[in-house]
This record gives sequence, structure tokens and C-alpha cells, in this order.
Amino acid sequence: MKIEVRNLSFAYSNNRMIFTDISFDIEPGKIICILGPNGAGKSTLLNCIANMLVPVAGEVLIDGVSTRRMQLREVARAISYVPQIVIPAFDFSVLEYVVTGCAPRMGTFERPKAEHYEIAWQAIRLLRIEHLAEKPYTEISGGERQQVCIARAIAQQPAVILLDEPTAHLDYGNQIKVLKTISDLARRGYGIVMTTHNPDHVLLLNAQIGVIDRQGQMTFGSCAEIMREDYLQNLYETNLRILSIEELDRTICAVPNLNLGVGGSNDD
Repeated sequence: MKIEVRNLSFAYSNNRMIFTDISFDIEPGKIICILGPNGAGKSTLLNCIANMLVPVAGEVLIDGVSTRRMQLREVARAISYVPQIVIPAFDFSVLEYVVTGCAPRMGTFERPKAEHYEIAWQAIRLLRIEHLAEKPYTEISGGERQQVCIARAIAQQPAVILLDEPTAHLDYGNQIKVLKTISDLARRGYGIVMTTHNPDHVLLLNAQIGVIDRQGQMTFGSCAEIMREDYLQNLYETNLRILSIEELDRTICAVPNLNLGVGGSNDD
């Protein structure tokens, strides 16, 4: 399945332009990280791709067909969306919540059948969260909820999964679990688009990058092209370093000493 973002521009009702003329392809097995400062439109872009917001210009194509000419149900068969925070309207168990991901492939008034529960179980097993299946969704931890929401997205059987800041509000251990899950999904052939405030996620995932700047323009490219100190320092208006750490066998994005003069010496 081919999914193309073509010349997307978005503005709210006050005509304030959020971003303009954004284009890229979402390829199977590839991860795209969307970076940018607060208010740049990262979440808005995902909502436009998922057909939940209407751009003022441009379109998203699924196998050459514009999503503007498709029903939400049709789009959801190709693209699933995991928001930052999910509060179900009902007190679902984890299994019941994951099976709602099958809705785009069910009739309007159809109740889940055995085949839909099997799809949900496959997603649950893929994420190794079988132990949560019978627990109420509202009673599990934030890290567990994020895994469950990703399982629900998988149950939609999409080609592409959109994730809006999937590590937000999670402790460090759960952040790593979620990033490992995202990497595994890409290896299984899903196209992944995720927003993040952390440039180090791009390096960990070896992702392609789309950076939305303060003017609403996107620069798209590889790690080698985008993850440069001068570029990121200008984007985030802060001093940072891109360092190759031999002991870690990878490159990291880090800030130098903050030089606060509190809690110890800052002498070199």
C-alpha cells in the first residue's frame, strides 16, 4: 500500500497558518519522526494525515486515492492513530478495548465475533501484554496503557501507524519499552510516523526525520542530513551536542553542563 502526503497546508478558523506545503511518502518498514518546537503543528499534521482535520490545501493519497474522497472508515483501514491520551467512554477491559480496533472492518451495527477477538488476541500477544487482557483499562499504568493503545492500533490491521508523542508522560523504562515496540513494528513492515520532542529518539530508531520549524516549513531527510548540531541548535534555540559514544555503539543528542552553579562545581 502506498501512502503519500502531498503539499499539505493547515490553518485554523482565525486564518493563522500552522504549516505549509508539507510533502513526504510513508513507506512500509520505515520510521518517520516528526520534530519541532511547541506549537509547530506536529500533532495537527498527524490529525490531517488521519483525516480527522481538513487541510486548507494539499491531500493525503492512499494508493492514489485522496482521503478527501474516502469515508473515515476507509481511511482507518489503512491508517491507525494513537493519540497522547486515551480515556475510553466505557469501562472496557483491555481485551474489549483492543477489539474496538476492528471496528473499521465491521458492519455499522455488527458486534465483535470470534474472528475479531482472535485479531485482538494476536495484537495483544504481539506486544506481550497477555497478562493485562482481563484487567480494566482504567486501572493499568500509563506505560501499560500506551502498549494497549498500540495493540488496538494493530488490531485495525493498517499499513501505517501514527503515534502522537508515544513516550509522553512515561517513566524512562516505559519510554524504552515503547521505542522497542515501535522498532519491532517497523521490522514487521508497518510504516510508522511519530511525533517527539526528543531528538535522541531519532538516533535510537535510525529514523527518517521531518522537522517543522517556527515558520511552519518542513525539512525532510535522513539522520545524516538533519541531525547536525548547528541545525538543531537553531531549531530549539539551545546549546546541544551530537556525540558518538563508542561504549554505547551509537550517536546521542545531549546538552552540555547547564552551568547552574548549584549542587557542585562546574569547573572543567
